[in-house]
Amino acid sequence: MPNEYAPASPDGADQGLSLELLVHGVGGTTPEVMLDDPHLQQITGDAVAGTYRRSEDADAEQHPERYAGGAVEEAYSWGGLTSGAAGRALWLLLLPFMLANLAHWTRPAAPRTARAQRPYDLLVRLVALSLTVLLTAAACEVALDLTAWQCAGTAGCAAHHSWLGFLAADHGGWWSEPGRRLALAAAVPTALVALLWWLSRLTWSSYEAQRPAADPGLRVDLPPMEMPGFWYGMAQVRRLRTVHVAAGLLTVALAVLLPTLARDRSSGGGTVLAVIGWILLGLLVLPAAGALVALVAGDRQEEQQDDRADPLALRILHWAALAVLLLVVLYAGWSRDSWRTGGRLPGAGGTFAALCLLQLMLVLLLAGAALLLRGHGTPPPRSRDPITVPGPDRPPADGDLRFGGPDGPALHGLAGPATAMLGIGLGNLFTAGATVWAAQWLMGTGTLGVTLPGPPLLLTWHSTGVPLLAVLLVPPLLLLAVRMLRQQHSLEPEVNQAYETGTHSSATRTAQIAGALARARLTDAGPVLVGGLALLAFLLAATALAGALASGRTPALAAQGAPTAVSYAATTLQSLGGWLVGAFALALVGLGRAAYSQVGTRRTVGVCWDIGTFWPRAAHPFAPPCYAERAVPDLEWRIRTWLNGDPARRLVLSGHSQGTVLAAAVVWQLDPGTRARVALLTYGCPLRRLYGRFFPAFMGPDDLGRLHGYAPRWRNLFRVTDPIGGPVRVAVPAPSVDALPLVDPLAYDRDAAHPLPVPIRAHKDYRLDPRFIEERDALLRQL
Repeated sequence: MPNEYAPASPDGADQGLSLELLVHGVGGTTPEVMLDDPHLQQITGDAVAGTYRRSEDADAEQHPERYAGGAVEEAYSWGGLTSGAAGRALWLLLLPFMLANLAHWTRPAAPRTARAQRPYDLLVRLVALSLTVLLTAAACEVALDLTAWQCAGTAGCAAHHSWLGFLAADHGGWWSEPGRRLALAAAVPTALVALLWWLSRLTWSSYEAQRPAADPGLRVDLPPMEMPGFWYGMAQVRRLRTVHVAAGLLTVALAVLLPTLARDRSSGGGTVLAVIGWILLGLLVLPAAGALVALVAGDRQEEQQDDRADPLALRILHWAALAVLLLVVLYAGWSRDSWRTGGRLPGAGGTFAALCLLQLMLVLLLAGAALLLRGHGTPPPRSRDPITVPGPDRPPADGDLRFGGPDGPALHGLAGPATAMLGIGLGNLFTAGATVWAAQWLMGTGTLGVTLPGPPLLLTWHSTGVPLLAVLLVPPLLLLAVRMLRQQHSLEPEVNQAYETGTHSSATRTAQIAGALARARLTDAGPVLVGGLALLAFLLAATALAGALASGRTPALAAQGAPTAVSYAATTLQSLGGWLVGAFALALVGLGRAAYSQVGTRRTVGVCWDIGTFWPRAAHPFAPPCYAERAVPDLEWRIRTWLNGDPARRLVLSGHSQGTVLAAAVVWQLDPGTRARVALLTYGCPLRRLYGRFFPAFMGPDDLGRLHGYAPRWRNLFRVTDPIGGPVRVAVPAPSVDALPLVDPLAYDRDAAHPLPVPIRAHKDYRLDPRFIEERDALLRQL
């Protein structure tokens, strides 16, 4: 099914072969769908990502005369980088790590030389490291404290779990000694750290280790997105991985060492074993200090492709941590007489409380750094003028460009701290829910703090706040729903006017179109929702910390003596917390599996996921991998090498949805000579509406202005029914980058091509609109 364009020049003269390079968006659109042909041939790439053409177009370069006055369509498919096996859905359980990594990129726009830039970077990396420690500490809590220390040390609990028989204190076997139980249980969190290391290294070798083809050397005079090393994070992820693995191993070592040292101190602080314990604690501090030093010095280098060799101290850091852990395990496994377990694992409660306090302080400091960075820019004025609805016989107006929400950074420049707090809150939710659920499974529902101490008080308080959080979220969600319905009702007369329905209007059809218009505007409430969730997460974490420290008991026990309703509510919330988090985690994995296997579901949830995994792993090495570190160099190489094959060739880079972000990133990376031969066509574009607001330091108004300077033949198409895309509002003289909005649906009811009412396209099928072909061919004529 060859594609013939309108003549590229008024006289139809052959100006060389032209290529339209298509880049799809979320949903993993297949190349067969992109090219509307099942018979394709792969031109570049592999089974994961690559370019495709129709079979009859594969040799277009050898027969340019066939395409005189036309162009060849070529599709770049990158869906395999973010979808595939359903097992990848487990990445969703690492969502806190992804949010911590995103906090690095959601900073306010400010000069690179601003004094608050480095403190902001360091604070984000500390938040990310605290989440790794939190996850490892949660695994230690379940394996060491709840299982090996409390349950195995209590006859009643061990009797209910036959697999704990050889560890039970009353069994009297070799493994029954508390130190050996802890040493054996340490294998579980150690295996978790090893799994995270393996996943990070596996994805690192497939994504970050792919070097961009072009290496212009050192450049310090460019904006961030144009830096040569921006899409080459191999060294940064390797260093961060070493630090986080070391921190995880040292967390396990500390969890084993503290109770063992406490026992040896209580039996005589001057004993040989106590002295050895103190020596091991000193040894543990050394790699911990080394990890912090490496984190402070671990700034991301973007001015050139980072091939710096790691210093020897950093290369052996995780091995040193592993050696300390092995020594601690041997120390704990040494035979000790008359050692009995009781209460919670020594040091566990203080560790979680100190970690929670540290995380809250880091978020506050991060907010301060963001405010300092925000002071370097002034947000533009915000327009609240109404938006008109275009119809088939009602030409769009310039005012329709107001669609897509306000300008300026999201949350007034505080999106970074809000994102970090969301990661911390979600990490606390997973940690508390998993430990409380494990405790209830081991010890029985309703027994925490009664028959056995259970997990540290802070985790129980965190878990109790989960049902409360669900209740608190209901009013704002209802408010958004009511607002959307009211907006839909107010838009219905305008829909009838736009389509000139007169007496032939249908209430159902009008409500359907008005509902699509109202839902498209709902996206612009995203910053408020993110900020509200972050504030709730901060308040619940601070309340849980204060409650645990002040009461010294679980919420259910602390409410004893209170009015019956309060006591019953506290007991119910505590019982529900762990199970709700478990259900949430299972639902998250199920949603991820559906998103990877079902295109419809992926299009719904894939927007946020593809935004989160677009950015390099600059702060957390265990976050899901960055697909753009493969896709952007792929596209840059293909464009540059294809155009270098013939100086008369021209290319239209045509991107939809997330593909427009990839296209913009590619144009920023191209050299000036290549850019001059490239036109840019974007549709369903979130560059300003989402990226410009949440990532103003990298895709703000000035950056989009430079993008137009590099690609002056740029046209952007959008619909006012699109919940993702919108105008880019680049301040340039006429002609505007933004075309007037496309009509959607194309007819009020049915037409000659549709026996049923014309579908509302919203964010999809832009290429089926008649105006799309006109705009595309106009760009070809300009080239």
